[in-house]
Amino acid sequence: MSYQNAHNDASTRPGMGATILIVEDEPAIATAIAQRLTSEGWRTEVARDGLSGVEAANRIKPDVVVLDVMLPGIDGLEVCRRIQAENPVPVLMLTARDDETDMLIGLGVGADDYMTKPFSMRELVARLKALLRRVDRAAQASNTSGADALITVGDVVIDRAQRRVHRGEEEIHLTPTEFELLVMLASSPKTVQTREHLLAEVWDWVDASGTRTVDSHIKALRRKLGADLIRTVHGVGYAFEPPAL
Repeated sequence: MSYQNAHNDASTRPGMGATILIVEDEPAIATAIAQRLTSEGWRTEVARDGLSGVEAANRIKPDVVVLDVMLPGIDGLEVCRRIQAENPVPVLMLTARDDETDMLIGLGVGADDYMTKPFSMRELVARLKALLRRVDRAAQASNTSGADALITVGDVVIDRAQRRVHRGEEEIHLTPTEFELLVMLASSPKTVQTREHLLAEVWDWVDASGTRTVDSHIKALRRKLGADLIRTVHGVGYAFEPPAL
């Protein structure tokens, strides 16, 4: 493993001084990612296999993990499961296959975002900045107290301060991105929100090509919360419509 300290002035950048763990077994790709992220003012550590990645995540408590799916030892999906079980952290997964099934499996084990190789470093940096902005927003929301922290719609209760979600008596475990998406939808129940709007507000993207990411996260939310809560408005977007109690 290698640890690199950033020397750039990151005072105006999201996640200033953030630590990013890169779990990637291809040396050229790992080095290129680490160098680019270091130039953004972030600290990086590189792990070359799955078990080393789990160990590094437990040791350094990174702000974000960039995780390859195909790894020696244990694969990226198992790495993601183990990391999230110990210390939930935003995970961006990398894969060589552009398959929605793979994407949904990755989201199902706790990944927040997904990129297919080959990818541009510019887009990788943009997505990591968006993840770090969501981490900052989550930290700010944790300071919310009292009734302002709660969103109750039907039998769904969202505690923004504790970042916990219940449907009825059951607690639903969501990734950071799933939580942000649910808050966005539930804050305006029965209001149709376009994919582009959700992408801009939750992911901080303005590139409509990412709307597939929105669809995949909606599927993940439905799988965890129930398919009856989120209505698809074909060609437009989604609305949060819990059944009447």
